[in-house]
Amino acid sequence: MLSHADRFRRFPRDRPTLALAITILAVEIVGASGSLFTVQGLGAWYDSLQRPTLAPPNWVFGPVWTILFALMGVALWLVWRQADSSPRETQIGFGVFVVHFVFNLGWSAVFFGMQELGWGLAMIGALWVLIVATMWTFNRIDRRAALLLVPYLLWVSFAAYLNYRFWALN
Repeated sequence: MLSHADRFRRFPRDRPTLALAITILAVEIVGASGSLFTVQGLGAWYDSLQRPTLAPPNWVFGPVWTILFALMGVALWLVWRQADSSPRETQIGFGVFVVHFVFNLGWSAVFFGMQELGWGLAMIGALWVLIVATMWTFNRIDRRAALLLVPYLLWVSFAAYLNYRFWALN
């Protein structure tokens, strides 16, 4: 029986476009699962909060996250393509990516699902560090993969500011 890593490495290398599409789709689907928590918090609770001056309208978040998840998917695909030449680094890169993604989803669960602004701030701080760690590990494998995460880091930096302001105002 093939290990998970061997099955992953054996994905059709002769079909890079299919692999790219599947990777992006998988990241989009997993990423969108965090919106289940967001929907719980939107409405009466979120609308009752005093909003920071720079808070964008709610409709902005869906398109922004869709783009960011697509960029993450491309970055992950670029790293995956190096699995044969850098198997150890690729495994580490994927591991760090998975941990960071758990914190990404965890922030939505804490901030919107549990409605905990302070704990959300702690989660987003940890997420920020994990994004930097992901970029660092990806850079060791494919610099382009790390650079694709720059907009994500910038957005999460802005989101951390918003989270802090929500916490301070409420």
